[in-house]
Amino acid sequence: MSFKNIVREMKEMKDGVGSISRRGVEGKHWRSRPRSHIAPDLAAPSQPIEQGQWANLPPELLLDIIRRVEESMTSWPARTVVVFCASVCKSWRDITKEIVKPLEECGRLTFPISLKQPGPRDAPIQCFIKRDRTTSTYCLYFGLTPLAAEDQSDKLLLAAKKIRRATSTEFVISLVRDDFSRASNTYLGKLRSNFLGTKFTIYDSQPPNDAAVQHNSFLSRRFHSKRVSPRLPAYNNSAATVSYELNVLRTRGPRRMQCIMHSVPVSSIQEGGAAPTPTSFPQIIEKSSPRLVSKGKEPETYFSSPNLSSFGEPLVLRNKAPRWHEQLQCWCLNFKGRVTVASVKNFQLVAAFDPSLNIPAAEQEKVILQFGKIGKDIFTMDYCYPISAFQAFAISLSSFDTKPACE
Repeated sequence: MSFKNIVREMKEMKDGVGSISRRGVEGKHWRSRPRSHIAPDLAAPSQPIEQGQWANLPPELLLDIIRRVEESMTSWPARTVVVFCASVCKSWRDITKEIVKPLEECGRLTFPISLKQPGPRDAPIQCFIKRDRTTSTYCLYFGLTPLAAEDQSDKLLLAAKKIRRATSTEFVISLVRDDFSRASNTYLGKLRSNFLGTKFTIYDSQPPNDAAVQHNSFLSRRFHSKRVSPRLPAYNNSAATVSYELNVLRTRGPRRMQCIMHSVPVSSIQEGGAAPTPTSFPQIIEKSSPRLVSKGKEPETYFSSPNLSSFGEPLVLRNKAPRWHEQLQCWCLNFKGRVTVASVKNFQLVAAFDPSLNIPAAEQEKVILQFGKIGKDIFTMDYCYPISAFQAFAISLSSFDTKPACE
């Protein structure tokens, strides 16, 4: 059979791949939602997979087929074929996991875990955010421009919903735009503000690496919640803190912000440094420990403190200072054409470092995250190593909250 025929047959499997999800999302439930172009993650499903005729291919031939598919399908939506390869059977899935490299190395978004991995070093991942004021939702799309956003198939990366509370504001982040429950398998984390909207905490649903979360040493606070899945307590790890400087004198000017990345060490931007790179989502535990979920009690949510001893000093990001343009009479930053509308929300983040650290000159001025307005309720977001799409999206969401004390 020719290579083209193999690819054609894999495309015909499109209706059946929804049942194979890394996080237990059933096919019928998955297909009923607006489809994200980030496909289900790779892992052994809870139910045994029926091995078909494709499972008996010689390993050498199978390796060559999947490698050729991965190298040829570099952009979306064509890259969904790579996901179809991982959804055929266990042997195909294992080889696909071996071939598809982390986002930092290949620069290609493929599976949902790519959204938790640090971006590429050479070029930023370019995305845009659409805000829906009526539903208080924010959708992150992959692409240069929002022109193709009308066709929402195979483009959605992340979605967030703004929830106002008495003393704070929360942005719940999910893989889909119609389910923001922490009991859902699509829940990734959240962003929570303080009362004044000057400090935000980013909570991640999983640790920054693949190490198992230890109940006795890693957890610092817990409370009961009816929204948490009874199969697995929802962990909210403090991944980062975003702080906005108070504007006491009410002087006109851009916002000043600082981000402390608890889950990213400052050594990641030094020579030979590396950022934590998760390779899979936490396994769903069917039989929870009686100590964690007792019979007759509500399941619990756990908030953990960052374990800085295992990462060293955290990476600190600061907003790049703009310059005053005399002719335009406004503050300006060079967004290289990615931002076209003046807004107090626009910012660029660079690393704030100690001069004693061995930080390369190229890293000192490198823009790690930039966010800005290009139209009504449309914003661009570009990020790169060492932060992930989830972290970049959460930081950008903090700019949407009202900050009367900072402006």
